Amino acid sequence: MRKSVVIGTRGSKLALWQANYIADCLRKQYPDLTVELKQITTMGDKILDVPLAKIGGKGLFTKELENEMLSGTIDLAVHSLKDMPTELPEGLTLAAITERIASGDALVSNHFSSLQALPKGARVGTSSLRRKAQLLAYRPDLIISDLRGNVDTRLKKLDDGEFDAIVLAAAGLKRLGWEKRIAEILDTKVCLPAVGQGALAIETRADDQTILDLLAFLNDEETRVTTTAERAFLRTVEGGCQVPVGVYGTVVGENQMQVEALIASLDGKVVVRDTLRGSFADAEILGIRLAKSLLARGGREIMISVGCMV
Repeated sequence: MRKSVVIGTRGSKLALWQANYIADCLRKQYPDLTVELKQITTMGDKILDVPLAKIGGKGLFTKELENEMLSGTIDLAVHSLKDMPTELPEGLTLAAITERIASGDALVSNHFSSLQALPKGARVGTSSLRRKAQLLAYRPDLIISDLRGNVDTRLKKLDDGEFDAIVLAAAGLKRLGWEKRIAEILDTKVCLPAVGQGALAIETRADDQTILDLLAFLNDEETRVTTTAERAFLRTVEGGCQVPVGVYGTVVGENQMQVEALIASLDGKVVVRDTLRGSFADAEILGIRLAKSLLARGGREIMISVGCMV
C-alpha cells in the first residue's frame, strides 16, 4: 500500500476543482494515504491569443503533465476526458474514467433565455469548431467569434459585453458552482457534445500496478464503455487535424448502448450524422463502424476539404 501519491494538475479553477475532487475521493477511500497536488502549466495555458484549432487542439492541455508522469515527479494526472488525445504516449494509460455528469453544452447569456431567443446577428463566443459548426447549422445568422481563456475569464468577457451569449461545457459550470448562469442546456439534436464531455479521466503510468489498483474504485463502467465507443469513433476519423466532430454514447438497456455522431463542415452548411446501437462488449467496434459509415456518406469529403488525411 502506497503511503503517498502526487496528483498533477493544471492551475485553472476548474482543473484544481477536478484534482481536489479526486484527491478527496482518495483520502476518503484510503484514510492513511497522503495526497498532494502539484500544479503544472501546459502549452494550452500559455497560448491564449490563438484559436485552439490553429495550435493543435488535443494534447495542448496534457503533454506537460504526461512528461512529468513519465519522469516520475507525479503519480497521476486528472484531466477532462474531452481534452485527452485518443492515442496516449507509450507507458501511460487511463486508469479510471469517472461517472459522467452534465455531458451537454450550455448557453450562457445575461439577456436571452435560449439559443432560439437570440436576435438575428447575435454575437456568440466559443473556442470550439464543433460548437461553431453546429450552431451555424441551426442558426446560420449568428456571428460566432473565438473565445479563449479559463471559464471565469470567458464569463467575464460575456459580462463585459463582448458577446450576447457564450457556449461552455455544462459540467464545468456545475462543478464550479455557476449552474445558475446557464440559460439553456443545448439539446443534442442541436449540438452533440465532444468526446468524453462531462467525465474525468485519471491518467497514470501503465506499469505502476499499485497506483492502478488504488484508482480502480473511481472507474464508472457505463461511462467507460460509452466513452470507449466515442474515442474509437474520433480515433478513426481524426485524420491528424481539427474538424468539427460530435459524438455521444448513451446506455439504452441492459448491456446495450447507442452512439450518435456527426461530421460537419466548418461553416455548418454540410452535416453528416448517424446513430448505431450495439452491446457494451462491442463498444470499440461500434465507434469504428459509425466513423466509417459517416466517412463513406460524405464525411471524408468534408475532412479532405479542410486538409485532413483520412
